[in-house]
Amino acid sequence: MYPKAVNNLITALSRLPGIGSKTAERLALFLVRAPAAEVQALARAVAGVGAVKACGVCFNLTESDPCPICADPNRDAQSICVVETPADLAALEAAGSYRGRYHVLSGALSPLDGVGPEALRLRELVRRVKQGGVREVIIATNPTVEGEATADLVARSLAGCGAVVTRLGYGMPVGGDLKYMDGLTLSRSLESRRKLS
Repeated sequence: MYPKAVNNLITALSRLPGIGSKTAERLALFLVRAPAAEVQALARAVAGVGAVKACGVCFNLTESDPCPICADPNRDAQSICVVETPADLAALEAAGSYRGRYHVLSGALSPLDGVGPEALRLRELVRRVKQGGVREVIIATNPTVEGEATADLVARSLAGCGAVVTRLGYGMPVGGDLKYMDGLTLSRSLESRRKLS
């Protein structure tokens, strides 16, 4: 129905996560009508992704190895924050309150999806901590069933490594209202309470 180039684009776009065939068709037709400069800019951006790789130290996405965070001498090398994905790392960096180093696990345990401990960058984390100089490992996996199982695995793997292992606190979001919180959030908020005076 469409020219071969458009069909090829629809096929390529439909392989992206969350993009079905109808959305891929709409995107392809949008690009056909878009100004040539916009299409070329998009093509350059997609081609530029080929230069991105995983940092050899923390496994964050980077164009240089080590990544800028690992190479920054002003970052606290005694603290490692463990996250599931580069997107989680980016969220913590955007918050601007953590000045240590990171370790990206590249996922979370999910037996139903075939993700076991061997798929995570856990051995590399244990090796980093055992090399010494790390005083605290902060586990910042997501508060999901998979994230909790992953946090437990990380904590067990680091037992006896000499670093204090902590977990991000849970609780109510800023601006939240008690009457709209679910029971689990309220329970975790009570467990994570802190002394004020």
